[in-house]
Amino acid sequence: MILTKTTEYSVRVLAYMAKEKEQLLSAKYLHEQLNIPYKYLTHLMTDLTKSGYLTSVKGRDGGFRIIKDLKEITLASIVETVEGMDSFNACILGFHECSSENPCAMHFVWEENKKQLLHTLKSTSLDDLNHVNINKF
Repeated sequence: MILTKTTEYSVRVLAYMAKEKEQLLSAKYLHEQLNIPYKYLTHLMTDLTKSGYLTSVKGRDGGFRIIKDLKEITLASIVETVEGMDSFNACILGFHECSSENPCAMHFVWEENKKQLLHTLKSTSLDDLNHVNINKF
């Protein structure tokens, strides 16, 4: 199970914006700071705005700002919004059919790790990340 590039970029953008919660940040500025391809970033910002994480202000001095409470934005909610949680149900080795009755070599090991990962994603909010000294976004 690997998170998509869109999820990676979403977490990076939202974690960065959480540090500047009161500021309007332009897509150009975020592109320069985070090195996310500009066209990809503008689509992502539109999606995050439609999903209720951000507000946008048009015009020369416009930009984006987080409008949701940072405690309410969990990593799991970002994953769910961007790509859905279905990837967590997929076989870690990529088999089409993998279950407790028909397990792959990694099935039972992954099940325990998956539970821990899901717990971490559900219990970690942007507010939690905002109190950590993050150097790389």
